[in-house]
Amino acid sequence: MMMLPAGVKVHIAAGATDMRKGMDGLAMLVEAVLREDPFSGHLFAFRGRKTNLIKFVFRDGNGLCLFTKRLDPGGFVWPQAEDPGDRVVLSSAQLSMLIEGIDWRAPERVWRPEKAG
Repeated sequence: MMMLPAGVKVHIAAGATDMRKGMDGLAMLVEAVLREDPFSGHLFAFRGRKTNLIKFVFRDGNGLCLFTKRLDPGGFVWPQAEDPGDRVVLSSAQLSMLIEGIDWRAPERVWRPEKAG
């Protein structure tokens, strides 16, 4: 599981984003559309029309970072946008599931025995 430092939030930008954007273009979307500070240290996640590619932009303390992942095969589960600026905030566990391509909204739980022995 991916552990985030205390206080760091993961914001998923609902809907589709133009994946041709780099870190500066995505940082401008964080400011203009999500109305958040891209330099806050929080992670901001974006997905395009193709469901197999996501990008994260975040500031690690001394610079702006861009993380990209493509799933082969499959796609990332993503919320739909009803209004510009819609977003969902994830926990560290949900982020780990998202990055692995697991449905973070309703993960399949591991079987647990009913009694010992």
